[in-house]
Amino acid sequence: MPQARFPHARTKDTFVSPIVNSRRWLEGLNLPADMPLLNLSQAAPADPPPEGLRRAIAEAALGDDSSHLYGAVLGRDSLRAALAAKMGRHYAADLKAGDVAITSGCNQAFAATIAALCGEGDQVILPTPWYFNHRMWLDMQGVETCPLPVGAAMLPCPDAAAKLITDRTRAIVLVTPNNPCGVEYPGGLVQRFYDLARAHGLALIVDETYRDFDSRDGPPHGLFQDPGWSDTLIHLYSFSKAYRLTGHRLGAVAAHRDHLQEMEKFLDTVTICPAQLGQVGALWGLENLDDWLAAERQELLRRRAAIESGFAPLAARGWQLLGCGAYFAYVAHPFDQHSDPLARRLVKEAGILMLPGSMFTPKGDPSGAQQFRIAFANVDTSGIRTLFDRLANWAP
Repeated sequence: MPQARFPHARTKDTFVSPIVNSRRWLEGLNLPADMPLLNLSQAAPADPPPEGLRRAIAEAALGDDSSHLYGAVLGRDSLRAALAAKMGRHYAADLKAGDVAITSGCNQAFAATIAALCGEGDQVILPTPWYFNHRMWLDMQGVETCPLPVGAAMLPCPDAAAKLITDRTRAIVLVTPNNPCGVEYPGGLVQRFYDLARAHGLALIVDETYRDFDSRDGPPHGLFQDPGWSDTLIHLYSFSKAYRLTGHRLGAVAAHRDHLQEMEKFLDTVTICPAQLGQVGALWGLENLDDWLAAERQELLRRRAAIESGFAPLAARGWQLLGCGAYFAYVAHPFDQHSDPLARRLVKEAGILMLPGSMFTPKGDPSGAQQFRIAFANVDTSGIRTLFDRLANWAP
């Protein structure tokens, strides 16, 4: 289909997904047998869910006729209630089933949120480095992204955000633990953004896809403890990372019930309802996998520690560890070349696939030219040592 036939297509307003783009770098790749590829590009579990969860899905497929039919647009009541209860325990707050909705992935939760908040020409403040799909969706909706560069600790500044607010601003977006930088936003910082958004009548969208792998014990922030939280906060979550349900596409959103009613229009138009079998699996996970998930968290924390403790040889060669946590490490390289061509060379010359910082920053941003995201969720501590050995012995 010639692109020139559709010059006004919304998809042309944004870039190709970095994941899709980087996969093309692997076409025709022929690495030596002693240098297998280290794929550090995508933040997604490579293993299937635990057997018990898969059995629950299989049994539902065979014995629950409703699992093959349309369901409620905002998700099964049982799953919404279980998620609200889990969130209540996690955030030491009181949430009800009617405060949450189930979506077909967390990306769809974000898309539904923007559809319910924004019109053509509105603005959303997005810290950069950003999660690229957030920027892509804003582009395709005709919503202007207002980049908010993070500081030296890879943390956004509320005072800097305040200077970006105009009469067209509708929301501020935070991702914590952060994708791509890995950093965990302090509860006090999140609270300051909440207060800023509330003072200006904006929505604060907080994406906590990776909350199950946060290194902190106890509530990471106190936003849900405010009885009026839903007047400002819209909270996003994903079942994909916690329960390895990436292929089932299940996310969630917590928001004011009026917002959920508006999102329901979008969701009904796009997917009608979340996948029924995936919801069965997510419910089983919520009810049965607390101990298993705690062990998964500890394993990710061990990998984080391996990144932090093993970084010294790279630091000696001029690399910098800018952020680390959840599934990610974010690093700065010491070379006088742009990260994009360096990333392509690393695939062929060192067997390392990781994404350049330019995929997470505005076009022309000099910081992106010096940075890489390392997604270490599928690389064990031995693989992390191999990664550091290869990087320490490589130069363009």
